[in-house]
Amino acid sequence: MEKRDLELIQEWKERDPELKKLWQEHLEFEEQLEAFNKRVYLTAGEELERKTLQKKKLKGRDEIERILSRIRQQ
Repeated sequence: MEKRDLELIQEWKERDPELKKLWQEHLEFEEQLEAFNKRVYLTAGEELERKTLQKKKLKGRDEIERILSRIRQQ
């Protein structure tokens, strides 16, 4: 994410519960994905889980972007 987006998230996450929840999920997904990416080999089940996490992270990021866009328009 861009620096200005990160600053906006830090500023608004305590005021917007949805943004706070989505940001926490984003960080958790990122941590889980990093763990998968450090492994040399993934089973088929782990690969599926990794792809599912990537999709969830992307969906959450889209929601975060929607909220940030709304905040910028205020």
